[in-house]
Amino acid sequence: MPIVEHLKYNHKTKLFTLFICSLFFLSASEFSFAQKKTYTIVLDAGHGGHDPGNIGNGYREKNIALKVALEVGKIIGKEKDIKVVFTRKKDVFIELWKRGSVANRIKADLFVSIHCDSHTTNAYGIGTFVLGARGNRQNLEIAKRENSVILLEKDYKQNYNYDPNSPESVIGLSLLQEENLDRSLQLASLIQNNLVTKLNRHNRYVKMDNFQVLRETIMPSVLVELGFLTNKKEGRFLNSRSGQQAMAKNIASSIVSFVNQLKINTVDVVSVDKYPVVVEPKDVVQTTQVEYKIQIASSRKKIATKAYNFKGLKDVESIKVGRFYKYYYGKTTNYKNIQSLLKRVKKKGYRSAFIAAFKDGEKISVKQALKTR
Repeated sequence: MPIVEHLKYNHKTKLFTLFICSLFFLSASEFSFAQKKTYTIVLDAGHGGHDPGNIGNGYREKNIALKVALEVGKIIGKEKDIKVVFTRKKDVFIELWKRGSVANRIKADLFVSIHCDSHTTNAYGIGTFVLGARGNRQNLEIAKRENSVILLEKDYKQNYNYDPNSPESVIGLSLLQEENLDRSLQLASLIQNNLVTKLNRHNRYVKMDNFQVLRETIMPSVLVELGFLTNKKEGRFLNSRSGQQAMAKNIASSIVSFVNQLKINTVDVVSVDKYPVVVEPKDVVQTTQVEYKIQIASSRKKIATKAYNFKGLKDVESIKVGRFYKYYYGKTTNYKNIQSLLKRVKKKGYRSAFIAAFKDGEKISVKQALKTR
């Protein structure tokens, strides 16, 4: 039976909705439309211990990454609604899988890994990375494995109303991945833009790659390459106290901005006696009409939406979001149709393309869109 047909049935819709909540191991009673009070951010300083990272010009990546991570944590830790967790706070070696496991275990909202780059040439500049399509396939298996521990809990059916082996669960995880990728790109763009424009660093852009440390997490995650230690000028800057503080300040402000954006998308909850009342933002117009599109690219450069620029795809739409242009293909209110379009787009070579949902012209998560059906 097609996915859309599954969701038409009330009991399936209820299972799907509760599953999304249970991804974060919350019981139905604990979720209860509760507004999020604290956002947990995991900061990961790359390398450590017997692993120095790259040692361009005699500088040690592990030391620089740690100092910047600790400074970022110090800054954002002052925010009343942000909780900071470090994968390491001193010079110790932590396996890559354990770094992601820390974030998964505490149900973190965000994972940021900090590194320094190297090259055989005199390359320089800032680069920020999110998980590429190949890694997302492995990431899905990790998410399924992380959730399977629910089966070991006593009375898990009463607590979660969720079967990790059901088709609906796999569907839910896939949708969550799409949302995580979008949010990862959102944060990566904030960090990249701040470091480039405010510190006048060379722009190596936001990119997708298959980093192991990003594959191990099941929440929005980014990896920041602060610059190249193999470049004498850049290495000297990154090894300086002033350089590390400047980097940390701008990464921290990007994270705070990202969290503030998350707050905007969270409905407020006002308790009346013991029953929660959901208060929608005043400017939101209630409607059940949702449109789906395929996001195929994102760039700071405006590209003419001609078919020859997009591998033969016609009627590509360009929307400017901040300093970036996002390019969308297709428009439909039918989720099954957009899934077919996504397959077509990926065959064209856009392997990292994903489904985006819009309501009243505003972007919403796919899982929110499906709930309105």
